[in-house]
Amino acid sequence: MSSLLTPYTRHKTFISYHHADEAEVAAFIDYFDHDRNILISRGIGASMAGDVIKSTDGGYIKQRIRDLYLRDSTVTLVLIGKHTWSRQFVDWEVAASLRNTSTSKRNGLVAITLPSIASVAGRRVPERIDDNVDGESGYARWMKYPSSSHALAQMIDDAYARRTTHADVVDNTRLLYSRNRSV
Repeated sequence: MSSLLTPYTRHKTFISYHHADEAEVAAFIDYFDHDRNILISRGIGASMAGDVIKSTDGGYIKQRIRDLYLRDSTVTLVLIGKHTWSRQFVDWEVAASLRNTSTSKRNGLVAITLPSIASVAGRRVPERIDDNVDGESGYARWMKYPSSSHALAQMIDDAYARRTTHADVVDNTRLLYSRNRSV
């Protein structure tokens, strides 16, 4: 009799992405989630009109995003498309994910390149993620698209573990984007 237990722990994972990649993100979720409830599919600003959080105070913005959108997630997964690097809301979500407070611990952080740009030269990761990627030494990881659900679960599990093992190398000092970057 084979075991039904998975060799990894499921972590609530917030997915951050650029709204232009919504169809590819939906396909990612459909393929990898399989009704296991391991992913929280939310991206602020994707379908919301106007200002989502009306403030210029960085601390307030990060706390509101944590309270309203990240809630009980422990890992943030950023799906990297052609213009994800330029998106204000992605920057805010990553900044909120890296914030460690008395009421919420920071999220683990992993970026995955979407298939649509996997072979594109010059693809970019958001700057705040880049600040935290340094091979095996960095807090965050920038990975290729997973080949299986098990591979994705390992990426998420590794990001979760880095919350403790790499907490001393988090860099969240960059100012928040005040608008989308020009592409």
